[in-house]
Amino acid sequence: MWDNFDSDPVFPPEQVLENRGRVAIFIDGSNLFYAALQLGVEIDYTKLLYRLTAGAKLLRAFFYTGVDRTNEKQQGFLLWMRRNGYRVIAKDLVQLPDGSKKANLDVEIAVDLMALVDYYDTAVLVSGDGDLAYAVDAVSYRGARIEVVSLRSMTSDSLINVADRYIDLDQIREDIQKTRKSNLTYDAFSPYHLIENRDPEE
Repeated sequence: MWDNFDSDPVFPPEQVLENRGRVAIFIDGSNLFYAALQLGVEIDYTKLLYRLTAGAKLLRAFFYTGVDRTNEKQQGFLLWMRRNGYRVIAKDLVQLPDGSKKANLDVEIAVDLMALVDYYDTAVLVSGDGDLAYAVDAVSYRGARIEVVSLRSMTSDSLINVADRYIDLDQIREDIQKTRKSNLTYDAFSPYHLIENRDPEE
């Protein structure tokens, strides 16, 4: 009876929780970037938004990322994100002693989770960072439902333990990766800013 209690509490991606209400999405850009590298896929951010919203009413989708102001390609990507349904929260990258660059946005994510808790019913957190577990737990005590989406090998157990639902990115990779031709496009007049392209002959 108790044999399965040692296994990871992973809910199947097809499981849709009822009464998700208003959904707010919080994406740790760096965490998602490295997860995609491990999976060997390139994220289609239009499809990602469509998958995470799953037909619910989207309050807002936040994308948190470190930024190099001199990187024109990155600036172009962030401009595209802003015009395609995302609110971008950016912080300048800081060079570390080993020569690498990093921007920690845990505080910004935690503050926004708490500040908006009265306006959403479900928070979708795309991150595996255990430093966010305390904020997630605090939000759940305020009555919000928490869904954590991340790669299992990069996800802290402490974060999974305080979530109402956990989805392994590997289980939904087919739904969110770039393909030669995506069947979703941005539509400013759609309530979710997403429409499905249909064959003209249908």
